[in-house]
Amino acid sequence: MANYEVLNIGAPEQWRDYFGGFRPDSSRDGRRVVDHEMDMQYIGMTVNALEPGESATYWHDHTQIEEVYVFIHGQGQMGLDDEVVEVTAGSVVRVGQGVMRTWRARPDSDGELRWLCIRAGGTELPEFPNDGIKDEDSPLPWD
Repeated sequence: MANYEVLNIGAPEQWRDYFGGFRPDSSRDGRRVVDHEMDMQYIGMTVNALEPGESATYWHDHTQIEEVYVFIHGQGQMGLDDEVVEVTAGSVVRVGQGVMRTWRARPDSDGELRWLCIRAGGTELPEFPNDGIKDEDSPLPWD
């Protein structure tokens, strides 16, 4: 068995059709917990979509996990401790441990606020990947 998986999460325009969450009390329309569907070891990921004016109903933080939010459509805001940060397509927000966070799609957004949330914890990453082996001799599969 290969040590890789392929999952099609659909186009971002389809993400609102998902219903999911980490627990029943935090499940909602527009959330898919991808790492619950794949055999992930060190990272987690959700795909998310909120309608204009919709928001998370809670704040949260993590003691061990770091998150990166990658926004791909719409306009929104993130509450980060005592600050509000504007986000739009192309915004990438890293949130470290101990930072309280929440988010919303602005009511005047031109459509759904869509984003990926990537989670990881454990050991720090090296500046340059140092566990790979480069192979320049093997032919590429599409040559």
